Amino acid sequence: MLGASSGIGLATAKAVAAGGATTVIVSSNQQRIDRALTELPQGSTGFVVDLTNEQQIKNFFSQIGAFDHLIYTAGEAIQLITIADAVLADAQQYFNLRYWGAFMAVKYGSPNINAGGSITLTGGIASQRPGSGWWLGSSICAAMEGFTRAMAIELAPIRVNLVSPGVVKTNLWNSMSEAERDGLYTGVGNSLPVKRVGEAEDIAKTYLYLMQQPYSTGQVVVVDGGGVLV
Repeated sequence: MLGASSGIGLATAKAVAAGGATTVIVSSNQQRIDRALTELPQGSTGFVVDLTNEQQIKNFFSQIGAFDHLIYTAGEAIQLITIADAVLADAQQYFNLRYWGAFMAVKYGSPNINAGGSITLTGGIASQRPGSGWWLGSSICAAMEGFTRAMAIELAPIRVNLVSPGVVKTNLWNSMSEAERDGLYTGVGNSLPVKRVGEAEDIAKTYLYLMQQPYSTGQVVVVDGGGVLV
């Protein structure tokens, strides 16, 4: 699980481990890995890998050998900025972890996946319901959806799917102040049919489902509390 030292990734690692699977987590930060491993069962392992570095990703998959499922949840803090204020180099950099990191994980990880295995990637509902300032996130989410569908065909019979969360309480919102985050969670939560924003554990159940569902591939599964409806 790449990007599994916190947030949705760690919640997913816990859910998978609770089912008896051996879990391998990856992060760019050793301290976060060490902290995450204290919350996972014995036998879980962690590796420090810069998921924007092609050689490190290639070396990691060469080291671990065969496995059943690849999950990619890595992402940095969400950035909201209008196109008028955008700097091209900064926008290009933002794609490195979320899109190109996933691309490299699939490229170098897919040959190691056992028969019956799967890949589950991560997008978001910004591609379907963007607001002002969301052009960058919307672009990445749309790119991930297209990449998922293309890989489901190219890598068959490996199953490739994507989870598309709505607003979820994770550290991806840490670029905002605590007051801003609380206001976001309250405002969005009140607007949703389910009357709350998501928790990491809610989204983790979707990754677990897609790992276990043998007849699903090329799908984008939206888990947003009804956000695209309102």
